[in-house]
Amino acid sequence: MYRERPSRLAGAVVWTRTIGDDDGARPVLPDGCMDLLWCEGRLLVAGPDTRAHVPEAAPGTRYAGIRFAPGTGPGVLGVPAHAVRDARVALDGIWAGPEVRRLAELIGEAAAPAAALEAVALDRAPAPDPLARAVAGRIAAGWSVTATAADAGLGARQLHRRCLDAFGYGPKTLARVLRLQRALDLVRRGVPYAEAALAAGCADQAHLSREMRSLAGMTLGEYAYAHAATDVYADADAANSDTSVPSGSRTVA
Repeated sequence: MYRERPSRLAGAVVWTRTIGDDDGARPVLPDGCMDLLWCEGRLLVAGPDTRAHVPEAAPGTRYAGIRFAPGTGPGVLGVPAHAVRDARVALDGIWAGPEVRRLAELIGEAAAPAAALEAVALDRAPAPDPLARAVAGRIAAGWSVTATAADAGLGARQLHRRCLDAFGYGPKTLARVLRLQRALDLVRRGVPYAEAALAAGCADQAHLSREMRSLAGMTLGEYAYAHAATDVYADADAANSDTSVPSGSRTVA
């Protein structure tokens, strides 16, 4: 069972998950996010994905996590996003080992591990990076890379370097990932595939289908079926319980 709620950290989502008997094969799709995770006494970081990640977790495995909005994870975790791209790494490879062990024990003993994990993130969160926020917002809105760079006052190479640090990949890949997520949000709402493709910024349904195979490793029909079978619950104060399978939340290894 998966539950989520908005975090007190702007743009982030706090979530918990207990792996069920049928969860092992459900892929985690690219979403431009990074996650800080607690799993059965261990602290992990899920980096931004450029392809579907198929987790390996036994039924009954418990997770708590905080999923950072695109571009905000590196500031909290203290590591450029590209350094953990397409990876799940132990936090003690990034932070000091004794501190990580202390925090893992503290979180594990907490009545609500997810809330304790959120407190750790809040304590380490820097002031928001206005450039990363602006770039993510422009690209999510469908702006071209050229227009986004000009709006940010950067050259194309400068924007690429900044995007690697903030999001884990360059602006073109970020645009593809966020466009796919826009389309899948519409698909989950019951919008026909062709309409979802056009509304999200794809040329047509065939374009969206190619992006699904490339980034998600599945067809639109397979995604719709998997989403319908996924148990998703939001707390009463959650803004939206119908979210996509993110970088580290619903099923993670």
